[in-house]
Amino acid sequence: MTGMDPNAAQGAEHFTVRQKLTMMVNRYEIRAADAGWTEGEPVAVAQQKRMAFKEQVTFYADAARSQPVFSFKARQRLDLGATYDVLDAGSAPIGWFRKDFGRSLLRSTWHVGTPDGLEAVGTERNRNIAVLRRVWGFIPVVGDIPVPFLFHFDFVAADGAVVLSSVRKRSIRDRYEVTVPRQPNGWQLDWRVAMAMAVALDALQSR
Repeated sequence: MTGMDPNAAQGAEHFTVRQKLTMMVNRYEIRAADAGWTEGEPVAVAQQKRMAFKEQVTFYADAARSQPVFSFKARQRLDLGATYDVLDAGSAPIGWFRKDFGRSLLRSTWHVGTPDGLEAVGTERNRNIAVLRRVWGFIPVVGDIPVPFLFHFDFVAADGAVVLSSVRKRSIRDRYEVTVPRQPNGWQLDWRVAMAMAVALDALQSR
């Protein structure tokens, strides 16, 4: 993957997030897609050591990881309810997200917000799947086997508008189709905030 213009994804409504696992690193690759989910070139990539703490993840526009595009970083370390700031390439805040630990005991719930005052709440789309995922983790025989149930999230603003959706697809490696819909008034969640939240749903979901 070569370097690219970080603004190439601006305005896109469809993205894919792919997780690639190796013995040493987790790698997330983000691509913009068309309405039929045909993928374009990568727009950002993140890579971290498998055993490293996940309090900060940086996304780059090149495989050499020399051109940062955005990042997310926890305000507190090792805190299940930590707030994560989403930062642009110059480390200026462009959004935030946090897990609602209390509500997540039964159904995973996240909050995402932006400097312009938006706050949206994201929950697992299927309540029954949420329960099954939790039961799976308590079965001694299968507790260490990856959860086989697909889970999806919808983030809804106070006015009822869906501002972000993440759908997990069935594949050998984790793959997500992420929609960032443009609202009737033209407003759209910053794609960098949306992609940070989408990756966190995979990287931090079990924490």
